[in-house]
Amino acid sequence: MRISGITPSGHTHLGNHLGAIQRWVTDGGPDDLYFVSDLHAMTTTHNPGKLRGRTSEMLAILVAAGIPAERVFVQSDLSRELGALTWILECTCSYGEAARMIQFKEKGSGRPGVRLSLLTYPVLMAADILLQGAAEVPVGEDQNQHVELARALARRFNGTYGEVFTVPRPVLPPTGARVRDLSDPARKMSKSARDAAGVVFVLDEPDLIRRKVRRAVTDGFSGVEYAPEERPGVANLLEILAGCRGERPADVAAEFSSYGALKETVAEAVVETLRPIRERTLELLADPAELTRIRKEGASRAAERGEHRLTSAMRLVGAGR
Repeated sequence: MRISGITPSGHTHLGNHLGAIQRWVTDGGPDDLYFVSDLHAMTTTHNPGKLRGRTSEMLAILVAAGIPAERVFVQSDLSRELGALTWILECTCSYGEAARMIQFKEKGSGRPGVRLSLLTYPVLMAADILLQGAAEVPVGEDQNQHVELARALARRFNGTYGEVFTVPRPVLPPTGARVRDLSDPARKMSKSARDAAGVVFVLDEPDLIRRKVRRAVTDGFSGVEYAPEERPGVANLLEILAGCRGERPADVAAEFSSYGALKETVAEAVVETLRPIRERTLELLADPAELTRIRKEGASRAAERGEHRLTSAMRLVGAGR
């Protein structure tokens, strides 16, 4: 069983869909779990109202994209369970281990006013994984270190107190579309981008998607060729189109002789790929009772899956009854 999380630090965009969500839908196993990691979005300054809204939106998008509702939950709905397990794991983790995490060193170490949660959130991430008993965690290179910490803590706890936790292993997910910002292909499409001109959001109106794609940066060369290093803007458009179609970027490049034709085809492919997801998401968001039902049932199942592990861990460390 695998577990994957997505943080509502901003609105869900095309890169999230083609690079992760679409793959979860098509390649996910029947026991795989997916959660909205809203607690992880609190390590830096945030707007509570926006966080709550984006959490609901992201949950709706996951379900609308085709992930079975019984495999989805929201992280904060397990705050009691995760809070208790995180504390146990923090008592198992050393300060040095937490401080060595690359993201803390890059974003917080030595900076005044940095939140303690930026240091400790990899332990919360370990709790996310270990509570559900996940055997595998699909991660990129930037998160691999955090999974290694979860492995170390699971082994240490099991060796010190008794066997409770599955020792997870990181797995490299299948390569998804590498979606870049349309206005600056040197950077990834990002939920937190200050300038949204080059970011296509899942809930963007079709006409807005078309305008963004038509304004995408290309280059001064002639013809259409897939050359990511020399022609990143064109390569980005080809990767988006290939991601929508399930094909290879180099193969679709041969269809086009002009940037205009490429942009029009990409725009329509993106519009049609996102259309059913957008429509179903808006239906769910317009039906708060149904979304609440999905959320409550997901939380209940997630809590049940982890109950015996948390109870066992509490008992073995001498806490609880």
